[in-house]
This record gives sequence, C-alpha cells and structure tokens, in this order.
Amino acid sequence: MQYDVIIIGAGVAGLYAAMNIPKEKKVLIINKRETFKCNTFYAQGGIALAVDKDDIPLHVKDTLAAGDGLCEQKAVEVLSDNSRAVVDDLVTRGFEFDRDEEGNLLYTKEAAHSTNRIMHAGGDATGRYLHYFLLSNNPHPMLSDARVVDLLIEDGVCYGVSVLDHRETRNIYARDVIIASGGVGSLYEYHTNAPTISADMQGLCLMKGIELERMEMMQFHPTVFVNSSDAQKLLLTEALRGEGATVEDEAGERFLFDYDERGELASRDIVSKSIYDHNKKTGMQTYLAFHNFEKEYFIHRFPNIYKSLKLLGYDVPQQRVPISPAFHYAIGGIKTDLDARVPNVENLYAIGEVASTRVHGANRLASNSLLEGLVFAKRAVEDILLKEQKPKLFKEFDVIDEVMSYKEDKEKKNLLRQIMWQNVSIVRTKKGLAHALEQINALLKEKIGRLLKFRLLTARAIVQAALAREKSIGVHTIIEENE
Repeated sequence: MQYDVIIIGAGVAGLYAAMNIPKEKKVLIINKRETFKCNTFYAQGGIALAVDKDDIPLHVKDTLAAGDGLCEQKAVEVLSDNSRAVVDDLVTRGFEFDRDEEGNLLYTKEAAHSTNRIMHAGGDATGRYLHYFLLSNNPHPMLSDARVVDLLIEDGVCYGVSVLDHRETRNIYARDVIIASGGVGSLYEYHTNAPTISADMQGLCLMKGIELERMEMMQFHPTVFVNSSDAQKLLLTEALRGEGATVEDEAGERFLFDYDERGELASRDIVSKSIYDHNKKTGMQTYLAFHNFEKEYFIHRFPNIYKSLKLLGYDVPQQRVPISPAFHYAIGGIKTDLDARVPNVENLYAIGEVASTRVHGANRLASNSLLEGLVFAKRAVEDILLKEQKPKLFKEFDVIDEVMSYKEDKEKKNLLRQIMWQNVSIVRTKKGLAHALEQINALLKEKIGRLLKFRLLTARAIVQAALAREKSIGVHTIIEENE
C-alpha cells in the first residue's frame, strides 16, 4: 500500500490537515479507536483567535504572558497572525459558531485573556461540533481500530508506518507522514483526556531517536469534577469562570484572591497550584459555585455541563460542585519547526498536542489548543503541497515481529498512572521525581509489550525533563521536600 500522505490521528489537527489536502491525492487517516475518542471531541471552551488586526498584538501579549517567558515569540506571532484566516475558512466551509439574535458572532472570555476573543459552538460543545463537522467534510479514507506501532525510517528519511490492525502487523508506505495523535493523558491516574490518548507516538519517536522537548510542561486543569470513579474526569470549562463562576472552599471563602489579584481569572497553572496549596493547608474540599448565573442562561450557554451534572445529582446553577485539578494538556512534545516539520527526518511532520511548536511556553493560554491544531495543520499541508514532487525512492521494510502486549501489562499501566500522579503532577519534589524515575526504569527492565514500552519511555522523558529544570516556571513547580 502506497499513499501520498498518511495522517496518524483523527482529532482537530489530523482532520483539518486532511480537509486541506485535495481529493485527488491518495491520503489515509489512521485512527486508533472510535472516531469520537479524541481530545477534540471533549473540548468545551472554544477557539481563541485575534478578533481583528488590532487584537493580534494583544493576543500575542496574552499568550506570551501565560507562557511565563518560555514561548518562542515567532511561533506565537504565526499562531495569532493566521488565527482569523483558519476560523474564517471553517465558517466559509459551513461551520456554525454561536451567534446572537441579530446574527453577530459571540465571543467570550477565559482566564488570562485581556478581552473577549473566544468563539464557541453549541454553548459548551465546541469540540464536539467541530469534530463532527470535520468528520462530515473529510474527503479521504480512514483506517479505524488500528494503531501505529512503528515509523519506517532509514538514513533520516520516513517512508511510512507499520500498523497493528486486527492483531496483525503490516507496513503502509507514503511520501509524507503527519503525526497528529494527541497528548499523554492516560499516563496519569486522573485526567480529562479521551481514554485512547496514551503517549504512544511520543514513546515511538524516542525509540527512533527523534527529539522530544519541554516534556516537563504538563498542564493541569484547575476545575474538574472529582466525585467519579473513572480515570477520565468531567472537565468544567474555563469559560464558566470567565463568565462568573467562582471557586470557594467549604466555608464559602473565595481564597484564590489570596494568591493572585485576578482570582478566578488567573492563568491555569496559578489556579491549579492555589487550589492544591489551599487544600493542603486547610484540609478542606474546593468547590465551583455558579451563583452569578441565571438558570435559563446557564442551561442555554452550558447545556452539556448542565445535563451531565444533573445526571450526577447536582442542581446547577443553584448548587455548587466539588472540584480538583486533574491532568489536562501536554505542552511539550515532538520538536518541530514552524512548518510542522520534524527536524532531521525528511517527510515527517507533527501537529496538534503531540507536537512542540513552542507556542505555549511554560503554560498554555486557554483555548489556544484547537487554534494551534488548525493553524499548524494548514502549514504542514501547505509545506507538503509546495514540495517539488520528485519520484520518491520506494524502500521496503520488514514487518516488525515483536510482542505488543502481555497480560500483566494492564496492571503495570495502572501502576505507572499512580507513579505519575503521585510524583510528577501539580507540585513536584526532586525526591519524588527521583523515586518515579527509579520505578519507571525498573518497569522498563521487566518483560513488557511494545505498547507499554511506548508509555514508559514517554513517562521517563517527562520525569527526566522535570529533574533537569531545577527552578519552578509556569506549570512546572518543583519544591524542596519540607516546603
């Protein structure tokens, strides 16, 4: 099987890349499970953008400020300069954002934004609506229930992938390969990610000698419903706080102002660490309260959150709900340039959460994630289509013969989740990180399948990066054991 382009992943980045590749090109999208099991589907808040040219400097400034000095300014400028164009492209193609009664587009505000610039659809279901739209307009075939288990690379050139499809491994060849497989959520005991997001491609890249960067930068969402036995927790979008929801403890005190003058509108890392610290000091549960909302507006603006919480027995907005931070977004990833190319590997690209474009720095600004997926997907495709299409030398690879998983791997995966949550989460210590590294290295020496090895290699890269960055910055908080 030979294709022009293989796209690994069917979230916003992968599907928007596919949408921008002409129908006459031979393209294959490879999707691990059901199409809706991706982080795009669960995205609630919306898509941030520079509303107009005058807003570009402000959007850049807000993104840089949230990134705590680690953003690459050129990357942020690329993101903001192209933001209006990709959103307008979606609208032109028929995507419907929420509008007021006069037909004007609605913009909302989230934490650390200086103005209203976030567009949404279906109230709190932007990701779901966008994902359905991209799937409905996808012009290319998709291979589902298959996972990529190898990149066919030799002498710095990528020739395709190896897939595990119905327990059989086979090679599929292509001129170009785009990795759009998402983040690392399943490495953590508590997270907001789709269950399929398990850091496979990051670990595979490490096996291939491909550089990952800023892997210590793992973002935790501060407002997640915690009274659930599932690893994947119910996210309570930042737009709630942007529009008036408040964070309070058992006594009803809005303690966030003790940590930052912006209170609920401080950046995610600050809010998460403040909740963590207040809970540790007081032993009290933290709640999200919705007293500032009228019921009719709340139901209309946040219909899915309303339904989900009602099914869980909560009468919102009258009743507050218990919350805690949980893992949410991988800022670090596969190193790329600003055209999404993976350095030192010809014909290989990475886009979306799996990539590190250095846009987010040390802390991602709310609702910049869907935007990043759109902008860099388009840039990757433009780069592919601009390349002089010389006949590519076809090279055949042997199919890998390796055990993908053992029965005991499931228990080890759960142990890894506990290790990461206890030692490599919101607040880290050198002792805890060293302990995590020791445990992960021990697991890597055991008899394990290739799929678990991917996870362990990614987890080790996160721990090693966290140990290497000795000072706290953004989402990376490291303290002495007795603090």
